[in-house]
Amino acid sequence: MMRRIADVLKQGQPDEAIEVQGWVRTKRESKGFSFLEINDGSALANLQVVFPEQLPNYVDLIKRLNTGASLQVAGVLVASPGKGQRIELKAATVTLYGEADPDSYPLQKKRHSFEFLRTLGHLRPRTNTLGAVFRVRNACATAIHQFFQQRGFLWVHTPIITTSDCEGAGEMFTVTSLDLKQVPQTETQGVDYSQDFFGRPAYLTVSGQLEAEIMALAFTNVYTFGPTFRAENSNTSRHLAEFWMVEPEMAFCDLEGDMDLAEAFLKYVFQYVLEHCSEDMAFFNTRIDNSVLATAENIVSHEFVRLTYTEAIAQLQKSDRSFEYAVEWGLDLQSEHERYLAEELFQKPVIVTDYPAQIKAFYMRLSEDGQTVRAMDILAPKIGEIIGGSQREERLEVLEQRIRAQGLDPAIYWWYLDLRRYGTVPHAGFGLGFERLVQFMTGMTNIRDVIPFPRSPLNAEF
Repeated sequence: MMRRIADVLKQGQPDEAIEVQGWVRTKRESKGFSFLEINDGSALANLQVVFPEQLPNYVDLIKRLNTGASLQVAGVLVASPGKGQRIELKAATVTLYGEADPDSYPLQKKRHSFEFLRTLGHLRPRTNTLGAVFRVRNACATAIHQFFQQRGFLWVHTPIITTSDCEGAGEMFTVTSLDLKQVPQTETQGVDYSQDFFGRPAYLTVSGQLEAEIMALAFTNVYTFGPTFRAENSNTSRHLAEFWMVEPEMAFCDLEGDMDLAEAFLKYVFQYVLEHCSEDMAFFNTRIDNSVLATAENIVSHEFVRLTYTEAIAQLQKSDRSFEYAVEWGLDLQSEHERYLAEELFQKPVIVTDYPAQIKAFYMRLSEDGQTVRAMDILAPKIGEIIGGSQREERLEVLEQRIRAQGLDPAIYWWYLDLRRYGTVPHAGFGLGFERLVQFMTGMTNIRDVIPFPRSPLNAEF
């Protein structure tokens, strides 16, 4: 019976006849036996397979079973005399699928830097650390869907190609079918987009929020979970050009309801991962960041701090810290400010609300003071902002004014304004950068190491 190694390690019993498949991690020989550690990606731990020299073609077979080789083994489980392992597999028959030349295979049994592993995107998932990362990533995605589905949310697939800029930042990738060697021009020497595929400028989306609002105003509670893009020329450890976003949107909801859902959401995902990836999380706590488990437990078991942007500025100004960036009302909080609040001052996640209107997007609801918007950011230790959200502006006249104030053309957002003309309701939502969540959860220092194939400036391999 074919079994996954994770299942064998948890439930396998001596005298069971089983078959497993996987890749060789290590090999050693001793007193007429060879011992191979094999892994199939289902668990952090390897399964030890014992090869007695009585096996047919033993000498030739062991010579070819090097690190990286793939194989299938049939045999019987036996109690293991070795420390740290309960059982091992005594091989009876072996099928070698693919060899790996030990002189050229780059993932030998030694530590490799994450920088080096990024050059091996086709092989790095076989390492302990990246394997653990992607199992945690999978568990996070599963938990996200379960959280929203259990609450009656509708999962909507928003477009990847769009003609609107949700953030108003202009850092968007252009999508075109025009021949870039002979770009058609207008009479004023501009690009003649009427000859392009869509007949107008089109881009890769930076957010599915605006389209999610359309669906929320028909289905009440919806969420998106898909890829988004930013043409931001940044090479920091916190930025990607292609990343995944989770964006719930709720009709008949205000900022308080938005914050309540966001907090419950993070607690649920962390609890799920702690329960389903305990071995991987313990690995991160030992090998990557010894605060990983404490941070996760802190999130699950404590209420988040809530304070206004004005209160946060006051706390920063009265601290004895010397910040690189100025702390002044009206300026956006920088990562160093966010981390001070979450890591040092409160030592738990912090929800900051009511930001100045001039530093936030046009769709956020203007407060009665006319100076702030009903926005919120969740700041987490080690990473800073992890969730950003707001109550949306549901008043037609105010929304039109906000669009114009940010130098945008209301005509482009005719359909968005229609939502305020026909059955408008208070509504709210938030966005979570999925890779930020995985990075925060695992303690990995570079966001490029929590996505299988990172896209960044001058890097689009695989």
